[in-house]
Amino acid sequence: MSSSLKSFFKPRGIAVIGATPTKGKLGNVVFEVLKTRFKGKVYPVNPKYREISGIECHPTVKDIPEDVDMAVVVVPAPIVLEVVKHCVDKGVRGVVVISSGFSEIGPEGAERERKLIEIIKGTETRIIGPNCLGVYDAYTGVDTWFLPEDRMARPPKGYIAIISQSGALAAAMLDWAARMGVGIAKAVSIGNKADVDEADLMEYFVEDPDVKVIVIYLEGLRPGTGQKFVKIAREVTKKKPVIVLKAGKTEKGTKAVASHTGSLAGAYQIYASAFKQAGIIEASSVLDLFDMARAFATQPIPRGRRVAVVTDGGGMGVMATDALESLGLILPETPEDVRNRLRSKLVPFAALGNPIDVTGSVEDEHYVAAFEEVLKSDAFDMVMGIFLMQPPLLTEKLPDKIIEVFRKYRIKPVVAVTFGGSELTLKLIRKLEEYGVPVYEIPERAAKALWAMAYYSEIRKEISKDT
Repeated sequence: MSSSLKSFFKPRGIAVIGATPTKGKLGNVVFEVLKTRFKGKVYPVNPKYREISGIECHPTVKDIPEDVDMAVVVVPAPIVLEVVKHCVDKGVRGVVVISSGFSEIGPEGAERERKLIEIIKGTETRIIGPNCLGVYDAYTGVDTWFLPEDRMARPPKGYIAIISQSGALAAAMLDWAARMGVGIAKAVSIGNKADVDEADLMEYFVEDPDVKVIVIYLEGLRPGTGQKFVKIAREVTKKKPVIVLKAGKTEKGTKAVASHTGSLAGAYQIYASAFKQAGIIEASSVLDLFDMARAFATQPIPRGRRVAVVTDGGGMGVMATDALESLGLILPETPEDVRNRLRSKLVPFAALGNPIDVTGSVEDEHYVAAFEEVLKSDAFDMVMGIFLMQPPLLTEKLPDKIIEVFRKYRIKPVVAVTFGGSELTLKLIRKLEEYGVPVYEIPERAAKALWAMAYYSEIRKEISKDT
C-alpha cells in the first residue's frame, strides 16, 4: 500500500541512529542536515553520548519518550539487525538503512539482508535500502543524504520525482539540478531495495500533488518483482509520465549491476518490452532523462505530434526539421489563413512555411506575431521556438513579450532553443525558465523532449483504452 510510505515523506519526528558529534562522520552529517532542513523533531540516538549539538541523545530509539515516525540507520552492518528490531518495537513506520554490507557484498551480506526483512515481516514497518542515501523531500525538509551542501547543493522545489538505485548518481543529479535551477520535488536512493522498491514509490508518487513526472535510474529488478513493476507502472502511467534510464544493457554492464546493488539486470530486450507494455518512456542518457522530465514538469500534454517551428535562423530551423522528422514527429505546412495574417506582420522575405523563419531582420513584435498565430491555430499540437539573440533589432524586452503570449495561449506544450552567451541570451533563458518554458541549447534535445510528450500522449490513450 502506498500509504505505508507516508512516514518517509511526512514524518513528525525522525531518529538518527548512529548520530555522532564527530565532524565528517556519516552519522554527524545526516544529523546536522536534518536538524537544519527538517521541519519536525530530530532525535539523536547513540549510547555513547548524552547530548549532540545541544539536543538530548538517547541510548536506543526505544528510549525516546515521543512517537517516532521515521528512523535513519547509520551504524555498522552487524548492528543493523538489532537497531531495526528496536524500531519495530518502538512502532517506527519508516526506516532508512544507509549502512552497506548486505547483498551487494555476496552470500554473507545477502543472508544478513534476508534476516533484515524477516524482522519487519508482518509489521507496519517499511525499509528503504540498505546501501542507500535514502530520502530527499524539498517540501517537508526530509533529507537523509549524508552529503553536506558544499558537496551536493540542494535544488529548488519543483515537480520532478527521482528514484535511483545508485546513490552517487542520484546525488550528482541533485547537484546538477541545483546548478541548472531545475526544480525537484522528491528524490529517493533505494540501494539494494530489500523492501521498498521502484513500484512502491511510483504508487506513492502518483497520488502526490507535488509530483508531475517520475524519473527512474534502473539497473535491474529483484527476482520475482517484474510483474509487480509492470502492473503498477501501467496504472501510474495513466495519470503521470514515467521516464526510465536503464543501465546494465551489455554483458559486462550486467555483471557490474550484480556487484553494485545485487539486482538482476537480465536481458535488456525483456526490459525494453516491459517498458513499452507499461507505458514507460525510455531515456538514453542522464541528460536525455532530464530534458524530457523538464518538459513534462512544466508543459501540458499535447493532443498529437504536429509541431510548429518558429526561428530567426534558417540553419537552426533545418536542424530542427531533421531532428523532429527523424523522431517521427510531423511538421505540417502552415495553413493559408495563418500565412495571410503573418504576411502583414512580418518582413516581406520571411519564410511562412514550417519552419516559420522570421529571419535575421527580426524585431520583438515579429516573434510575438508568429507565436500568437501558431499557438492559436488548430494545425499544430506543439511549438518549438528557436531564439538566436544576435540580430541587432531584438531587445531585452523580448522575453516578457513572449511570455505574455505563452500565458494567453497556455494550451499547447512549448519548448525553446537558444545558443549563445551574450547577456541578452542569458536573460532570455532565465526569464523563460522562471516562467516554466524549458530551454535547450540545440534543436535535437528540444525535439527529443517533444517526442517524449507526444509518445506519452499516445501510449496513455492506448493503455486507458485496454483497461
